[in-house]
Amino acid sequence: MKIDRLIGIITILLQKDKVTIPQLAERFEVSSRTIQRDIDDLCKAGIPIVSMQGYDGGISVAKGYKLDKTILTTNELQVVLAGIKSIDSISKTSYRQTIIEKFSTDKNTLRAEQDVILIDLAAWDQEGITDKIEQIKQAVLHQEVISFLYHSNKGESKRRIEPYFIVFKWAAWYVYGYCLSRQDYRLFKLNRICQLARTATRYEPRRLPEGKLDLERYFRTEEITLVALFEDTAKYRLIEEYGPECFTATESGKLLFQKSFTNPDYATQWILSFGDKVKVISPSELGAAIYAQAKNILKQYE
Repeated sequence: MKIDRLIGIITILLQKDKVTIPQLAERFEVSSRTIQRDIDDLCKAGIPIVSMQGYDGGISVAKGYKLDKTILTTNELQVVLAGIKSIDSISKTSYRQTIIEKFSTDKNTLRAEQDVILIDLAAWDQEGITDKIEQIKQAVLHQEVISFLYHSNKGESKRRIEPYFIVFKWAAWYVYGYCLSRQDYRLFKLNRICQLARTATRYEPRRLPEGKLDLERYFRTEEITLVALFEDTAKYRLIEEYGPECFTATESGKLLFQKSFTNPDYATQWILSFGDKVKVISPSELGAAIYAQAKNILKQYE
């Protein structure tokens, strides 16, 4: 579309001191005549574009000219900066100030308002996570296989994967890729990765099958419906994690909770985290598992 091309031309002129019409024509895959008409339209819109003839000639925006409106509005740029600041919290390189300098025409206003939204993606092991993210990012960009030792509830295993994405979800960092030992796509939690290394082995990116990026499926085993009775002192956590509609108050003052879980092991650990503030009503198998774990815990202190 023409409007997209005009915006693209403005962006290039703002980033470069000078560019030629043939270069723009090649960039946007149109004729030089079309680019010349676009330049005329931009001039009519009030953007002073000057042309320099000769061997080292080209076109540029007049020196000293400031656009009244950037491609992004102040509100839009603030949202962009909030996202960039969150990436800065786990990156070895800071990008926020560079973006401000490149895009903002009212830096004082932007600096005064940019910190309304604060997103900190850092983990407790910040240095370790940052190093892993940087290594994996470079491996993805260079299409290199990575190797690591992975710790899970099934024990330790050495893995080699083709990395495709770095994912932040469920308050944790993951790498998503094709596991060469399992011959399938897998999701690995960065905190459980040790001895991470980029290898010299290159890979050709695979076409991701539909549904493979449904990350919930990697935590889904079987669905159970949990019914439990919580003490009122646990209300804040129930609201925080599942909202105020997840329970109903009983006449005794306790909270009747009901929700479906797709991972029984997670449900068990979640219930245990409440200690003596909860009793499982159903399913009975889950109640029995909680009882067995509680007995084993008690044995540790006998």
